[in-house]
Amino acid sequence: MDIDLSALHFLRPLFLLLIPLGVLLPLWRRHQIRQRRLQGSIAAHLLKHLLITPTTRQRLQPVHLLSALLILGALAAAGPTWEQDRPPFLENQAVLLLALDLSPSMDASDVAPSRLEAAKHKMHDLIARQHGLRIGLLAYAGSAHLVLPPSDDLALLDSFLQALATPLIERPGKDALGVIEQARRLLAAEQVPGTVVLMTDGADASQFAALEKSLEGTPLQVLILAVGSSDGGVLRNADGQPRTDSDGRAQVGRFDQAGLQQLAKALDAPLGSLTLDDDDLDWIELHAQRHFQAASADARQIHWKDAGYWLTWPLAVLALLCIRRGWNLNWAGAVLLAVGCLLNPAPARAGALADAFMTADQQGRWAFDHHHYGKASTLFEDPYWQGLAAYRAADYDRALGSFARLDSPQAYFYQGNIHTRQFHFDQAIAAYEHALKLQPQFPEATANLALARALQKDYDDAAEKAPQTEPDQVKFDKPKDKGDSRQIETQQASSDELWLQNLTTSPATFLKQKFSLQDAEHQAPPAGARP
Repeated sequence: MDIDLSALHFLRPLFLLLIPLGVLLPLWRRHQIRQRRLQGSIAAHLLKHLLITPTTRQRLQPVHLLSALLILGALAAAGPTWEQDRPPFLENQAVLLLALDLSPSMDASDVAPSRLEAAKHKMHDLIARQHGLRIGLLAYAGSAHLVLPPSDDLALLDSFLQALATPLIERPGKDALGVIEQARRLLAAEQVPGTVVLMTDGADASQFAALEKSLEGTPLQVLILAVGSSDGGVLRNADGQPRTDSDGRAQVGRFDQAGLQQLAKALDAPLGSLTLDDDDLDWIELHAQRHFQAASADARQIHWKDAGYWLTWPLAVLALLCIRRGWNLNWAGAVLLAVGCLLNPAPARAGALADAFMTADQQGRWAFDHHHYGKASTLFEDPYWQGLAAYRAADYDRALGSFARLDSPQAYFYQGNIHTRQFHFDQAIAAYEHALKLQPQFPEATANLALARALQKDYDDAAEKAPQTEPDQVKFDKPKDKGDSRQIETQQASSDELWLQNLTTSPATFLKQKFSLQDAEHQAPPAGARP
């Protein structure tokens, strides 16, 4: 267990006032015993001058254990803490938006293997490190588009991230202003502060004036992560071959360092650069956390984990030592019990005596928080948490059975996710629609519903275009009185494999069609306007 000493403090510091009492108790006890022994023989005004403090060590006395109990009990009651208690799942409102530049210059190879691939790899690492943040994905070039709204489904985020490529957006340019507008709309719907990270190699100078006013009145923070080197790099195609112009010369992707600096100045945004280690990821997380805590009223009410329960074990040992024959501190165990009742600490972990001290849901929550999702799914009695743990453990049958017992938008949302993963698109669409019926403002369900409908269409198109399979049994005709009839069995492919083999639309194609439709809607003249 790592302890951050810089964050170490006490939740109830007034209990620390008992520590001096525990330190002074043995000294006072020793003084009182000597005085009682000699008070009957020596006058009180002479006794203090005749007492000599012995220097020899004495054996352990009950008062010493009482002093240790007071000191440790005071520390435990004071509530030492150094770690924040993060909000429960689906209750953390922090939002991080990742905006990836898909302009052709991102195919430059000055950052191996290319600027785009390096940025996607960095985003993948950031998504994998996600701690309570809901992450959204945007893409932009000459226009800005929402790929996925803020979500904690890491697998879904990563699948769409890997599908992003420069050909998906045909309009040239670097529309950072469009990204800001998209981010503002998302945060307005979420009603929470958030951070958008622009991963790009340049900027559009014509937008600087508008960008200076784009963040007014919004809880949005912008971070800029520069991708590329000052030397630039050769643009390469998907097959790795250099792109050439009409004269046969290799095209070079320019790295606009001056433009990025002006972009950062216009947005008053921190400017960082892609690194080989995780320093850039730490930089992003630090700025996002600070912004959320500063901008969110809820974030100011930070909850800390009370670590005082760790001291209950040494307190229990001291209490057992106090219960000895001939000692007059047998009541120390009652004192310890009273201190424990005041603390009411959360159990540290599930063990052999877990059933005596923890409910099944508490044991399941401990296992869930420590990423033991399979074990947690067997411990939880609450159907939502049981289903969530099974979903995290990829035990989709158990998860589906648990969520089916609930009538909540989150339960139907996860049922839709499970049906989508199992290629049951009709049931997935019905589940997402039911979730949106219960909670109309549910961006994740809206996005996944659109995806399930697109995959259903691909499935149907693939089934129509699939070649007709031969029957399972094939008999060959034979000339009369010649040869023997033979039967050949052909193995029929499963429906999932057949669909995978005939699926023609990838996530990249789906995104390209989506971006094209959005561009067409954006460029279309308003109703009633003259052509």
